[in-house]
Amino acid sequence: MASVSHLVPIHLGLDVHKDTISVGILDPDQQVPDVERISHDEPSIRRFVARFAEPRALRACYEAGPTGFELARLLSSMGVGCEVIAPSLIPRAPGDKVKTDRRDCRRLARLHRAGELVAVRIPTVGEEAVRDLCRTRADMVEDLTRARNRLGKFLLRHGRPWRGSSTRTQAYQAWLRSQRFDQPAMAQTFGHYLAVVEVRNQALDAVEADLVGWCQRPPFDWQVARLAAYRGVTRLGALTLAAEVADWRRFATAKAFMGFCGLVPSEYSSGHTVHRAG
Repeated sequence: MASVSHLVPIHLGLDVHKDTISVGILDPDQQVPDVERISHDEPSIRRFVARFAEPRALRACYEAGPTGFELARLLSSMGVGCEVIAPSLIPRAPGDKVKTDRRDCRRLARLHRAGELVAVRIPTVGEEAVRDLCRTRADMVEDLTRARNRLGKFLLRHGRPWRGSSTRTQAYQAWLRSQRFDQPAMAQTFGHYLAVVEVRNQALDAVEADLVGWCQRPPFDWQVARLAAYRGVTRLGALTLAAEVADWRRFATAKAFMGFCGLVPSEYSSGHTVHRAG
């Protein structure tokens, strides 16, 4: 049996959707990939891979997106090398205005063979599970903020603005409970808005209680301890950072980490024109 290093690679560009996968198959002696469409389910994927004499020769890639990493894990379990590509870093021609599944999978296969694609790190199942829980908390915070804003705007429309320093104090809660309305419909509206805020608060408390336990479990325990030592970084904030980054060794410099976070300013300069943006 030939070693992996001596296998001639066959590159597969995958345009992945919920129900289908368009596959661009680029053999070593080809310049234009062949295209097939298969169903996006495990039996169909296994049948497709089984058609090749040596799965270890396959080099697959697809764009990171809503379908997640399960396809990459499935392919890896079958011996197929698979990378998940950062969509924002895929080279695109300025005048290319046509987008179809066939064109996308062909372009992925060609660029992958040329080494022009940037892969993202595929998290472990455990890392992704905690990351999803952290993102659930972020969604809960957003939902709570919207509910509080709706309640505050309702009160403002009816001449009852809160003039205290913060809406996250016991004084504000006592002020809310003291509000009374003569109109029954208005009282009902206030009750509904207030009930939503209370439900959102309870949901946020519940997800934060679940997250606290992960701050002391591997592989996040040492990361949370070090990050939380910085001023202004809470333990839950540190856990969120650790879950999103997973492997800090990916970033050789602070600038590389800033780029991952989207904090590096952009620049579009040419000739005598210099333009830098946030």
